[in-house]
Amino acid sequence: MRIMSTSHAANPDRLLPADPGTRDIARRLLASVEDLPIISPHGHLDPTMFTTNDPFPNPTQLLISPDHYLCRVLRSAGYEMSQLGVGGHECDPREAWRIFCSNWGLYAGTATGYWVEQEFEHVFGINPDRISGKNADDLYDELSEVLKRPDFRPRALAEEFNLEVLATTDDPLDDLAPHKELRDDASFTTRMLPTFRPDAYTKMYKPEFAANVEKLIAVAGDGKTGYEGYLQALRNRRQYFIEAGATSSDHGTHNADTTPLDADEAQRLLDKGLKGEATFEEALAFEANMTYRFAEMAQDDGLVMTLHPGVYRNHSESAFAKYGADTGHDIPFKMEYTNGLRPLLSAFGENKDFNFVIFTIDETTYSREIAPLAGYYPAVYAGAPWWFIDEIDAMNRFRQYTTGTTGFSRYSGFIDDTRAYCSIPARHNTSRRVEANYLARLVAEHRLTEDRAAEIIVDLIDASPRRVFKL
Repeated sequence: MRIMSTSHAANPDRLLPADPGTRDIARRLLASVEDLPIISPHGHLDPTMFTTNDPFPNPTQLLISPDHYLCRVLRSAGYEMSQLGVGGHECDPREAWRIFCSNWGLYAGTATGYWVEQEFEHVFGINPDRISGKNADDLYDELSEVLKRPDFRPRALAEEFNLEVLATTDDPLDDLAPHKELRDDASFTTRMLPTFRPDAYTKMYKPEFAANVEKLIAVAGDGKTGYEGYLQALRNRRQYFIEAGATSSDHGTHNADTTPLDADEAQRLLDKGLKGEATFEEALAFEANMTYRFAEMAQDDGLVMTLHPGVYRNHSESAFAKYGADTGHDIPFKMEYTNGLRPLLSAFGENKDFNFVIFTIDETTYSREIAPLAGYYPAVYAGAPWWFIDEIDAMNRFRQYTTGTTGFSRYSGFIDDTRAYCSIPARHNTSRRVEANYLARLVAEHRLTEDRAAEIIVDLIDASPRRVFKL
């Protein structure tokens, strides 16, 4: 058990309603779920951290460098990502820590600031009110000592966090050796799941597309060539992932178009893509076709399909050249789902055994498109607020925008979508408090009984992710 400080981050009523009567209801609802195990069906941790179980090297590499939410705030203030150790760049970890602490005021009111406070308070037992430039070195030294302790190694923290299920996102040609090792290790009780993420093999507007596809077909195409070999290789690798414990595939598409192509047209576009001659519009047409084909494959192999469109990946060309992908400069844009998803849902959306989870970072689509789609199609679930909208106020808006149309049963369960290990319990606890807040209001307004709300919150936190992700 961690020793807690007495900061505002330790207040047991954080995020609960201000009205005393409604707050009392929320307290009771929260008490029924706050200590439930964490189900994390979508995240980005490296599974080898659990096979090696090495100590974390320093506070910067644990809390700053892998957290693109945190780093992008400092970038907006003019700091270089290289100063923070992003993208594999070497940095002075103590100096990076000083930069972070000296700019702590930038995080006021942000979701990142809230999570960091919760990590300090509830993971490390350090008062987050101490974060400042003048305390930077003392905090760095104090955390460094904590990280040397055996109870702060990755496996011990998994037990401390009560991590029951933890999914990663993995390249289709990954051998998944760490997953197999962990599955066979009876001493490690967290269920680690790989997730099939084929984006690098479907986006012909990426420079590595041709090399990736040629390797994929050569390794897993069963001797077939061209588009036929490409599809066969993807089917084979999906099966390989299923045998390693995967329950879902994850697709970060540019948009939500799912228009299928006939085999001849798909072959023509694939040929152009392999030569580097496809236009951006042709690349998007091929990606849309493959989104449809992955849903088609899911009918056969049973993988849950999650879709994350609407993000301009690697928006800064200069940052991408310096630091690579997933380093904080992905930017949302306006999305449309109803027309784009119609081909896929017309073909597969009535299949109650096909689970299709739609995520968005365009809030305007929740009540207009996603909730109505999830409120009709048996296959469709509304994905939890994700990325730029997995912050407290946006999570409350999600409930307001979707519940009137879909109720509570068409929800994916919370996802943390993180590379920052110690933020996992903070993010999940945030979700539990937001749900208690919302349900308490419905009870106070006599729209639900408290007994029914207590059933619903357990379903949202525990049963929903198990059901939707087939766990």
